[in-house]
Amino acid sequence: MTDMTDAPKSGLAKRLPLIIIVIVALIGAFTLKDFLSFEALRDNRQMLIDFRDANYFLTVLVFIAAYIVIVAFSLPGATIATLTGGFLFATFPGALFNVVGATIGATAIFLAARWGFGDRLGAKLEGSEGAVKKIKDGIDENQWSMLFIIRLVPAVPFFIANLVPSFLEVPTYRYVISTFFGIIPGAVVYTSVGAGLGEVFARGETPNLGIIFEPHILLPILGLVALSLIPVAINLLRGKKDV
Repeated sequence: MTDMTDAPKSGLAKRLPLIIIVIVALIGAFTLKDFLSFEALRDNRQMLIDFRDANYFLTVLVFIAAYIVIVAFSLPGATIATLTGGFLFATFPGALFNVVGATIGATAIFLAARWGFGDRLGAKLEGSEGAVKKIKDGIDENQWSMLFIIRLVPAVPFFIANLVPSFLEVPTYRYVISTFFGIIPGAVVYTSVGAGLGEVFARGETPNLGIIFEPHILLPILGLVALSLIPVAINLLRGKKDV
């Protein structure tokens, strides 16, 4: 009897963190749009600056904590948070604060997803056959490259990049390292945009959030993606030689 009753409870306990994240994310999607927006930042900019000037270190701690919550619960406003980091703290150390907050928040949702579903799904994929198993083996052989690629490519949604590795038995340390360093290029770009928001506000304009897709920004990032693909290409060539 004990085993039969404990198993469902244990399964629910494992899924509870991810269930809470999903519920909070859904609530936040409908209730926080107006609070985590460019307009809210524009309207409250002087209050934020005054608070930062009077309580710099407290502002840093509150900002990083808020960023962690936004990412961990997949709340709307991650881009606005990044801009705010640049607006309040300049490109540096603003980019560092952004990367730290995003990495911790991403790790939280990664662990929640792995604890709830990742181990079981990973075992199923490992025990599968055919194309699914080949895909998983290919990812396993090139984990570092794949992890950096999904972080570097601007088209990959941050939420997806947080969840996919949790289902593929990626070690936590690899996830943390690849997340921290992989998001640096994009974070620096958007933080620098945030650092120039004072002038944008003064002109009554909206920041150019599509700047990351402009050639002088996108091409260097794609260059990093190409470097990340080199180990994959080497493994493929080795595989052909072995055949």
